[in-house]
Amino acid sequence: MSVNSTKGHVDWGPAQLRRALEAAGVALWAWNVDTDSLIMDSHGYTLWDVSDDVDLTFERLSEKIHPADRDRVRAAFSATRAIVGPYEIDFRILVGEEVRWISARGQGDDAGMHDRSMTGVFLDVTARKQAEESHELLAGEMSHRVKNLLALASGLTSITSRTSTSVEDMSRQLTARLMALGRAHDLVRPLPGGQGNAALLGDLFTVLLAPYDDEGAFAGRIRIAVPRMGVGQSAATGLALVIHELATNSVKYGALSVPEGTLDVSGTQSDGSIEIRWSERGGPGVQIPEGAGGYGSKLLRRTLSGHLGGTIEHDWAPDGLLVALRLDVERLSV
Repeated sequence: MSVNSTKGHVDWGPAQLRRALEAAGVALWAWNVDTDSLIMDSHGYTLWDVSDDVDLTFERLSEKIHPADRDRVRAAFSATRAIVGPYEIDFRILVGEEVRWISARGQGDDAGMHDRSMTGVFLDVTARKQAEESHELLAGEMSHRVKNLLALASGLTSITSRTSTSVEDMSRQLTARLMALGRAHDLVRPLPGGQGNAALLGDLFTVLLAPYDDEGAFAGRIRIAVPRMGVGQSAATGLALVIHELATNSVKYGALSVPEGTLDVSGTQSDGSIEIRWSERGGPGVQIPEGAGGYGSKLLRRTLSGHLGGTIEHDWAPDGLLVALRLDVERLSV
């Protein structure tokens, strides 16, 4: 490498360029458009987990592309046969059971009628793509929670108005219910230093569902009878999310949306698992949702399977929704 101090110009040598490429994790590739022959540097073969002792073609290499992306990538690469200029596309590849995100960037060169080729680089952008997916997931979850909070506020206002005798009475009841929601969040907040259990299972349901119970003539329409067991701080947060989601749906569409509706939560324990049955009666006519469900349904299943090692089943009976939650007792204690 030589430096012209007058003009500030640097002549980069092959050794310096190679070290820069290695430091950046860049893999070099060249593809002959006419013969489909493709070669890579050593890092490229490692990145794709293919052997460098066999003749490689783009068609053969594309077999390692994720099935969901394969047709798109093949079509994009095929289109470059008639294009001269820059090229860029991101896609996934499969390396064993691992999914990697690759960014392919190249430059077409039509120097004559034969041996047309593209040269470029492969970049491993897995970390960036995973971060983007996490941000999208977080944004979706935050949006869903905000919508749920608005729905809860509307539902609590409707519940409170049914049993209030004056504006002052409604204000008192609504404030008490909102404060109960705050206490519920305090109940499931992780304890400092991971000390002990966050809550008892029955207390968790009782406190979280208390704001939705009516007073006066319709008092006690929510009944809870579950086994006495401790719920760990990590599991408590996930279970609270599940309870909130079920309660929100009930306030929107189910038994808790009308004065005469009732909710029974019961549980039985056996063989290292506990089954919790959420049974609604007296609400509007049950309608089976179409399709795979919205974000709330996906959030429920992801929380149950990921955080609690459990499952959820719905029985859309005409006289009321029945939800069965099956949870692993050991996972509940964490």
